[in-house]
Amino acid sequence: MCHYCGCREIPLIKDFIREHEAATDLTGEVARLLEAGDLAAAGALLPPLAAELASHWRGEEQGLFRVMRGDPEFAAYVDALEAEHRGLAELLAGTDLASPTDRAALLTAFAELHEHIAKEEDGLFPASLIALTAADWDASMAAWQEAHPGRRPSGPG
Repeated sequence: MCHYCGCREIPLIKDFIREHEAATDLTGEVARLLEAGDLAAAGALLPPLAAELASHWRGEEQGLFRVMRGDPEFAAYVDALEAEHRGLAELLAGTDLASPTDRAALLTAFAELHEHIAKEEDGLFPASLIALTAADWDASMAAWQEAHPGRRPSGPG
């Protein structure tokens, strides 16, 4: 993970990273439970995982991604990230943990989620520092707040 550009000190980026960590903690727990053969406990964690990702994605896509897509240099990159969001959402919605094939697909998707997060944290987030205007940051934060009713965003520092 990049720690050089300073983007991790931006309150909105802190919130996205916190959400990445929450999602990967859940995927790790689901994977451990699957490996232990506890399909019921693993299945009980899929709805909270899907909910965490849905609000996270909504905040990203309606805010930071939307304003970054306005720059042709980032449009295809953002489109690919959103396609990855849709793919994981569909997999989570349709996974049957009784199926060994679905369990394997889910574990593969969890590994791919780590790669996806790296594309955001090491690629898009640092680029946002130079690409976004103050109005873009305001719009991005407003979208995050709309996607997370009742939650307070991270403060500065």
